[in-house]
Amino acid sequence: MTEDLSYRRKPLTPEQRQARVATRRIEAEKAMRDHEEAQKAFYANKERLRAERLAREAAGEKA
Repeated sequence: MTEDLSYRRKPLTPEQRQARVATRRIEAEKAMRDHEEAQKAFYANKERLRAERLAREAAGEKA
């Protein structure tokens, strides 16, 4: 009984492995930058909305 091992991947050459590592690092850095930008936008919007709410509440107390 022999196994069919034809489905296994060919081993990567050191150059291919190095290229894959570099590509993954670049993609991870891009993902982190995108995440940081989204977080900054979220908190900026949150602070803007908070300031608007506080202004409405202050105007409501005066009236």
